Formats: sequence, structure tokens, C-alpha cells
Amino acid sequence: MTTHTTAFSLDQEMLQRIEEKFQEKMALAESRKQELFGVFEEALTAEETWALKYLYAYMPVNDLADYDGALFLSHVRRTLAIRKQVPWGERVPDHLFLHFVLPYRVNTENIEDSRGILYNELAERTAGLSMADAILETNYWCHEKATYVGSDLRTISPLTMIRTARGRCGEESTLAVAALRSIGIPARQVYTPRWAHCDDNHAWVEAWADGQWYYIGACEPEARLNQGWFTPPARRAMLINTRIYADYPGPEDITLADEWFTEINLLENYAPTQTIRVTVKDEAGVPVEGAEVRFELYNMAELYPIATLPTDERGEATFKTGFGDLVIRAVKDGRWGETKISVRDSDRFELTLDCSVQPEGTADFDMVPPPEREGEAADAVTEEKQQRHNARIEEGTRIRTAFEETFLGGDDAARLAKAAGLPAARVEAVLGKARGNGREIAAFLEERSGEFGEWPLRLLESLNDKDLADTFRPALDDHLTGALERRGDWDEELFVRYILCPRVLFEMIVPYRKFFQEAFTPEETAAYQADPAQLAHRLEQRFGLWQDLPNLLGKGNPVGTYRLGKGDPVSLGILFVAAGRSLGIPARLHPSEQKPQYWQDGGWKDAPFTLYASAEETGSAGWGMLRLLRDEAAGPDASAASYSENFTFARLENGVYKTLVYPFGQTDVYDAPFEVEPGAYRLTTGIRLKDGTVRVRLSYFTVSEGDTTEVPLTFREAAEEVPVLGTLDGGGEVARFDGTAAALGSLIGSQGAITAWIEPEREPTKHLLRELGELAESFDKLALPIVLIIGDREWTASFDPAAYPNLPAQTAFVRDSSYASLPDLISSSAASEAGYPHLFVLDGQNQIRYTASGYKIGTGKEALQILSAVTKHG
Repeated sequence: MTTHTTAFSLDQEMLQRIEEKFQEKMALAESRKQELFGVFEEALTAEETWALKYLYAYMPVNDLADYDGALFLSHVRRTLAIRKQVPWGERVPDHLFLHFVLPYRVNTENIEDSRGILYNELAERTAGLSMADAILETNYWCHEKATYVGSDLRTISPLTMIRTARGRCGEESTLAVAALRSIGIPARQVYTPRWAHCDDNHAWVEAWADGQWYYIGACEPEARLNQGWFTPPARRAMLINTRIYADYPGPEDITLADEWFTEINLLENYAPTQTIRVTVKDEAGVPVEGAEVRFELYNMAELYPIATLPTDERGEATFKTGFGDLVIRAVKDGRWGETKISVRDSDRFELTLDCSVQPEGTADFDMVPPPEREGEAADAVTEEKQQRHNARIEEGTRIRTAFEETFLGGDDAARLAKAAGLPAARVEAVLGKARGNGREIAAFLEERSGEFGEWPLRLLESLNDKDLADTFRPALDDHLTGALERRGDWDEELFVRYILCPRVLFEMIVPYRKFFQEAFTPEETAAYQADPAQLAHRLEQRFGLWQDLPNLLGKGNPVGTYRLGKGDPVSLGILFVAAGRSLGIPARLHPSEQKPQYWQDGGWKDAPFTLYASAEETGSAGWGMLRLLRDEAAGPDASAASYSENFTFARLENGVYKTLVYPFGQTDVYDAPFEVEPGAYRLTTGIRLKDGTVRVRLSYFTVSEGDTTEVPLTFREAAEEVPVLGTLDGGGEVARFDGTAAALGSLIGSQGAITAWIEPEREPTKHLLRELGELAESFDKLALPIVLIIGDREWTASFDPAAYPNLPAQTAFVRDSSYASLPDLISSSAASEAGYPHLFVLDGQNQIRYTASGYKIGTGKEALQILSAVTKHG
């Protein structure tokens, strides 16, 4: 066919670039040529041809490995047909269509042929609306389908999100973007990679209507566009960005133009910004081209790079960011320079690559976030419109709750357990986690328990919670039958965790046992079982390293990675573990290093991949031990150690500190030493103050092979005054859920308390409830009231306190129709705009000693600390 087509208004330069990248991907995926590119043998229109080529040109290697061309052709044809069917199809410019409607991928979700399914749900609902109203209506639909819940890092697909009716913000926004694109509206997922003022991140959605981009909180509708509970926090962000799988020309600021994707910087739409310029030089003062400049902020007890940019021929890298503090680290060829900056002080900084050995001792500094700022005043939503919106929220919650009531419950689990001869409580647990996939899980247990007894249940129990929501019988059958023939070869616990369990890291679970068992001859299998290092050599010999999208590292499924023979090092490690378990070899990724290992002669051994170069970097393939020592001088009020909450440690690798992975919130850190690779390490501790500032301490040390290194875990002093902010009026009347009235003061008592006005349907309140539950043991020791108050405007009929069984024992939910007791403090513009929850810590005289409004991770812990302090001598 000719390359002079005018499809999508592409100029000849762009057409040529797409064609070149398409040819490169064809060569890259030669081993899957027919499965991926056979669709071009069909009769295609010019638009279909170039749409497919465009997708393939920028397609991540994982997708070339894991999916077939038929999926992408179906997606393209459906999307092009939808463009002709929706009323605004012709109004969406070609460049927006290509970049923000056509793409099949939003985040790291499993790809399914879902565009037509979502379109059929939304087309009729939005057909008679303006584009702006269609965005709002789509978000109401998303709210009917799913609500927020915290979860692990694997991103489930939109269809799984609908099936489970809940997900974290990255999954909510993936669903919303997919839904908007399904009706031809340009949409993109935007992120603040990490907040500067609290320890978390957030994702939401921008959608385009008639020439303008707007933002929405995914699955959390508002009565109008450009409104959300995250608006005030976004004004304190240091970066808000999105990634586009293409050479994207703007007009937005481009943070990074990679060969395979473009990162655009959207921060100035939300917050005041400043463009800073970093110049990197060598020790002779010569500008260094190609240095990696990392712009890091403190979050979750590490210095996290929110952006990593290369220097140009002048040795410069520019970055648009907010008016807070950053640590800037420049690295090239194992040498580095580092400085802590305050963006408010300057817009130009210089670094010299003069370090090759880490410093000694400790370094203390403060990390200050951008200040709180008031936004521009917006016209108030009319009372009629607000009431209509509230009714829609109530209706959406009712629809979603009714769907959740169709999930299998305790009675279903009891019947299944009795029929299958299984423990009812354990069956109920897996069905509960499966949610809308419960019938699939139940069918698997019914079909397989008669033959295999408890083993099908034990397989299910080995999975992560999300796996139960999107793993189906073919995969479960493959892993059950493919593993059980090896169960007599190993200790039972070792067998269950490292052979039977198919989960390796955060990849999608697919059937892979039979595939790998048939991929090798009996002689090869016997050789690999005798010496698993040979399996590593075999896999690496036919593997080509390819890394494109950083967020997709380790997301390739092992069958796809094996067939394609290309991928990133983490995906190769997952491939080794999956193949090893399929052949009856206990295998894992090391719990903190995430490097592949196998069990042999009573211990774990590193798989000898050259891509995992620890032996080269440290001069040894052995391990050392790191023992953390309690700071005895700190006293009883010192911060309790909690991994990723107030401390982490990281190993220096080629000039960059790599944070080791341990369970979030792990507190038993003094009980036993950590097994780590030898090398230079940095311990990061931090105490975050109420205004978001962090008192940071960096401690440097070295771990040697075979030795135990003892390191004191110390925190900086961070005492703050606990002022009296006002007094809570306890005379206001509230209603218990049984309908009886009570004075708020009678519930609060006279020994100290926490009160919080909440909005149960919103993510900020859900974060607070989760934190209170996690701290229940500590709150129970205080035995002081926690009164959670819901106003009429925030009330939904579906709310059930029983859904929060893990809250502290002294927790009481009540309703407040008059808001008479809500302190005047929240009428201040900052608190009022921040919104719910509005939390207050009271001392024994009902004096307010602490308050927090809106979204702030860590509010529960701060409230506990203040409550403990102000009631200690009561």
C-alpha cells in the first residue's frame, strides 16, 4: 500500500516515523510474527492500517509478548466505528483521537477487548448530552460500578474492576479513562507520583470537551467539572504528569521525550510552578552530556525520584515543579553529585560528579512541601443542582450495593464447604475475596475438591486477594494439576509457597505449568531439576534485554516472555521462577532484592543471570546481615519503627540508591537481622510534622559478606507544641443509629476523645477509617471515645457501620442533622475547601488540641499521638 495516505491528518514525517518504529517492532517480535502481524493480511482500510501501525509502533514489549493481533484489530475497528457513531466524533481532532481515544492501554492493567462492552453501557446514556455533560454522566456510571479501596500494586482491568465493584485510585481512574474513550471522548490518567506533604500518591482523570481539558475524580462524581476533594492537595504537588505511548508534540510541557513514550507535565494547571535548570559538570568543570538527573522528594520514608531526566549537550536538564524542597542527584558512570534544594530560593543549580564513594556518618535536613494555598473562587453550585447531585450519588451507591449483594456469602460458602468436605470459614474467606468472581472460584472448588481434597482450597489461599477476582478455572486447573504431581518431593510448606503458588510478583496469572512442562524434553527437565542453574543459563541464552516503559517492569507474563524471548530483567526473573515451579523446583524472587533464586541443599541460591549483576558490583555473590538497634536514649515517646512509614534502607548501585522491598508497615524490625547483599547502604528515617515538613536523617553504613552489621535506628527530635485551638460544644444533639437522640457531650465524656465529621463514600474518609482500624490496638489501650459523625448531606442509605468491624472498640457512629456541634474552625477557607473528614482531638476539658480536614495520609497516627499526649496526665 502507499505511504501517501492522509489518514488521521498525519504528515509525511510522522508517517515515516511510525513506519520505522513499526518495522523495528516487527523485527523485535519476529518469534511471534504471525500471531501479532498476521492481521495485516486481512482486508484493511487505510485508517485501520495506520491505526494498527501506530499502536504497534509504540507498543510496550510486554504487550507484544502477551497478546495477539486479533485483539488489537478488534479494538481498532470498534474504536473507529464508535468515532463515527458518537455525536462529537467529528469534533475531536485527529491528534487527540490518536493519543487519547485510540490507545487500548491506560496503566499496567491486563488488556481485554472491552471497548465495545463499555460503549454499549454508555452510548445511550450519553447520546443526547454535550461532551461536558457526557463526562459527568460517565463518572456517575463509574460510581455505580466501583468505589475506592486500598490494595496492592497490581492494576486490575476495567472489566475486573466492574466485577469486583472496587479498587484503588489507579484502578478507578483506569476504569474512568477506558469508559470515556469508549464513547470517543479524549481522556488521560494523571498522577502525582508522590505527594510532597503526605506519604502517598494519587491518580485522577482529565477529559477533553470542545477545546478544553477538565479534571474529575474517577468514580467520585461531583456536580460539575474541575472539582474534587484532591484539589487543595494538588496545589501542593511537586509534579502532576501523564505518560503517552507516542512521540507527542504537546502543546503541554514535555518533561521527557523518550523513544517509546512521552511524559507531559500538567502541574501548572493545578499549582504555582517554577522551571528549574540543573547543570551537571565533571571535576574539571566540563559540562556532562547524558547524565541522569533525579529529582527526589521524601515520601514513604525514601527519597523517591518523581522525575528522572537526561542532561543535554550543554550538561543541562530542566524541570517544571512546585515551590517545595527536592533532593537533586546527578549520576553517570558510577559517579554522582547530590544537593538538597528549595525551589523557592532559586531556579538554577549546579552539580559536580565528584563522588564515587558514599559519605560516612549521618546527615540531617528538613524537607518542606509547597505551602497551603487558596484556590480561585468558583461560582457556588445551586441548591437544586446540589440536591440532584446528592440524589445521583445515593442512587449510584444503591445500584452498586445491590450488585454486591449478589456476591456469594456465608450461607453459600457453608453449603459449598459441606458438599466438598472443606472448612467453611476458609471457603467463606476465599469467596469473599473473590467478590464478583466468586461463582468461578466456587465452581473450581466443586469440580476439583472431590478428586484433590483440600488442595484446590490451598491453591486459592496461596494467591493474593486480587488474584481471586480475575483468575479463572483454566488457569487454576493448570496450576493445581501441574503442581500436585510434585507434592511428595518437598516439605509441605516449601511446596505450597514456592511450587504450588503461581503468584511471583505483580504479573497477571496465566496458565503456564503445562506450557513449561512441554517446553523441555524429559532429559532437560531432569538436568534442570538436578542443577537449576542450568535452567537459568538456558533461559538467558535465548533472551534479549529490552526495556521501554518503566512502569511495566516485571509485568510480562512468563509464557509471553518466553515466547517472545525479550523483556526486562524483572520479567526474566519471573520467567525463571514460573518455569522452575512448573518443573518442580522451589523458586522465588528474593523478598527484598526481587532477584530470582532456587532452593537447593537446604538453602536459597541465586540464579546465575548476568543481568542481575550484584556479584560484579559487590565483588561477591554472598550475603551479609543487617541488624537494626533500638535507640535506647530516645525514651518511651520515641517513634515506633515502621518500614516505609518512617524508615527504609537502600543499597548503592551504580551511583543510585535502590530501596529494598519489605512489607509496608513492618514493625518487628529489631527481632531478627535482615539478609541483604553486601554493599554500601543508606538508612533513611523521617518524622513528618503537621504542616507536611519532614525531619529527615540519612545514615550511611556498609554491609560485608558473611558479617553482621549493626546500625542504630534513630530519628530526629520532632516535638511540636500542642496548642489549644478552641472548644467543642457538646450540647448539640445527634442521633444514634437505633433512632435515639443523645447530646454529643454525653458520647464524648470528660477524659478526652476524638470526633470526626465524615463522608463515608469518599476516599479521604476511607483512608481515615482504614488508619483507625490499623491503630485499633493502640486506641483500645487508651479506651477513649471515637465519635464518627455523618451529616444528612453526606448520608447514604447503604452505609453500614458493620462494614468496618476492625475499628477501635470505643468507636460510635452517629448522625448529625443540624451540624450545630461542628466547630467554627472548619469555616476557615482552607479547612472548608479541604472538605471531609473534619477530625478533632479533644482533651479532658473538651478543648480542641488538634484538627485535620480533608485528605491527609497519617491523620490517624497523628491523632493517636496527640490524644495520648494531652490525656497522659489526666
